[in-house]
Amino acid sequence: MQAIILAAGMGKRLKELTKDNTKCMVKVNGETLVERALGQLDGLGLRQIVLVVGYEGKKLISYVDTLKCKTPIVYVDNPIYDKTNNIYSLYLAKNYLLEDDTLLLESDLIIEDGILERMVASKAPNLVLAAKYESWMDGTVVTIDENGDITGFLDKKQFKFCNTDTYYKTVNIYKFSKTFSQTHYVPFLEAYSKALGNNEYYEQVLKVIALLDNPGLKAMVLESEKWYEIDDVQDLDIAETLFEPDAAKRFDRFNSRYGGYWRYPGMLDYCYLVNPYYPTQKMVEEMQASFDVLLRQYPSGQRVNNLLVANYYGLKREQVMVGNGAAEIIKALVENTTGSIGMVSPSFDEYRNRAHSEQLKIFTPKNTDFSYTADDLITFFGGEQLSMLLLINPDNPSGNFIPIVDVLRLAQWCKEREIIFVLDESFVDFADTAEPSSLLDQEVLKRHDNLVVIKSISKSFGVPGLRLGVLASTNADVLSMIGKELAIWNINSFGEFFMQIWGKYRSSYTHALTSLKEARKNLVVSLQELGWMHVMPSEANYLMCELKDGMSANDLAVRLLEDHNILIKDLSTKRGIAPRQCIRLAVRDEEDNKRLIKALKEYGN
Repeated sequence: MQAIILAAGMGKRLKELTKDNTKCMVKVNGETLVERALGQLDGLGLRQIVLVVGYEGKKLISYVDTLKCKTPIVYVDNPIYDKTNNIYSLYLAKNYLLEDDTLLLESDLIIEDGILERMVASKAPNLVLAAKYESWMDGTVVTIDENGDITGFLDKKQFKFCNTDTYYKTVNIYKFSKTFSQTHYVPFLEAYSKALGNNEYYEQVLKVIALLDNPGLKAMVLESEKWYEIDDVQDLDIAETLFEPDAAKRFDRFNSRYGGYWRYPGMLDYCYLVNPYYPTQKMVEEMQASFDVLLRQYPSGQRVNNLLVANYYGLKREQVMVGNGAAEIIKALVENTTGSIGMVSPSFDEYRNRAHSEQLKIFTPKNTDFSYTADDLITFFGGEQLSMLLLINPDNPSGNFIPIVDVLRLAQWCKEREIIFVLDESFVDFADTAEPSSLLDQEVLKRHDNLVVIKSISKSFGVPGLRLGVLASTNADVLSMIGKELAIWNINSFGEFFMQIWGKYRSSYTHALTSLKEARKNLVVSLQELGWMHVMPSEANYLMCELKDGMSANDLAVRLLEDHNILIKDLSTKRGIAPRQCIRLAVRDEEDNKRLIKALKEYGN
């Protein structure tokens, strides 16, 4: 068996990285793509490797010669690489296809070790390496029957997004038998090139062959194995995260992305906090039905969007502000506040990060569960001259909860001292209480003109991609200040439409909250049964846990990502917690929670 690598392209989308180098000489975590590929091929006992070069071909050949590959390497030059596509590069190597069974690879791929060994070991003589289609993928897809046979190659013109659940993306690695190349591929390659020219793609030949009766093409579908195609700098960034060889650094890379984990299919995110039971499928379908209109239309301005939120919560429009996520509101509020700001630590760092350090007066609970009451806050801040007091209820990450009667008492205490009381109740809907615990109430706001209520719609309603946050207050100065900071079109049309229809789904939302509370209760029991972590009481959609017996929170987080593709929040360096070894786990649905518990059982004792 031999291998053919197509490496003639210019890689223009990688811009400066390929200004003087061919695409396969781009480095991923310090190792070039071609070095990694040749290293993987070198262990297969191949007869030879055929490398088709073009752009910066001499430089590539010189570089490859330094790698001291044990397998003989033959070079084929594509002198018109800038006028042709990969069909011509393969056409130039067609005689090699006729000589031996062949692994065909493109040079802009990075794949996990062991994949090529599986292809070589497979009894199927002709294989198309494929992976289940994901939203980030681009290029040729295939359809596969129940026997693993390729039933069709679909290009961009034939691709239909409504059918993506049946699609598999070609990884652009193939295994062709010598016989297949002689009877099928090379004859069709020659005919196709002659008829349509050299500015085509070799996959088009496979598309034609797939139309024949019994073409003999099987799919080898990747499951959890890692791979990525690198066409631009964003692809390179993602690949460097996926293939970071140091597990601890890989964990840090994921954390520094702050989301976007849909680009990493199969990863279970227990780090970021959303409602796993909402929105309902029917609500999603209603939004999908209006996608085209929403995409092409301007959203309304602040006044209209404020009215939508006010209507849902029974408030007056002039008392409400809608933000691009709660983060936009927090930034505008805290950065424009003068004087001392009281807050709890540990808590949500977005508030702390937006203030000047000299402004902050920090209360840190000194107990096992990081718990505190309204009286604790009144006692601690009683001697301070505060302009603002911040309270997240339930708190993040501890899950500490103060009942509504005590929150109202705290609001009154602040009013008597002319302190702006900022209540972030992003997670209050998850509190298991007999009565509502929200202060998004017209009469409450009317009685407390010092009260500012903030709520993240993203977290409680499970729509973080829409970026919606709410501020409500009767304080004219605060509302004026925030209004000046927000752009007139700070909310996109999808967010506006969500707020337009959410009232129809109130009962579904209530049901989702019930399901979440039940899942939280079951998760607490399962975590406690592990025996090596202390689970702190929580009324939110997350649990803060302290590890026992000298276990490291960072080590556990790194191992969960490395061994099980599960991402959790390591709190061991967080202000107010360090050096205690704590983690935070989001509450997901029962199926996901069982997967988490199964993984956690491998650790500890």
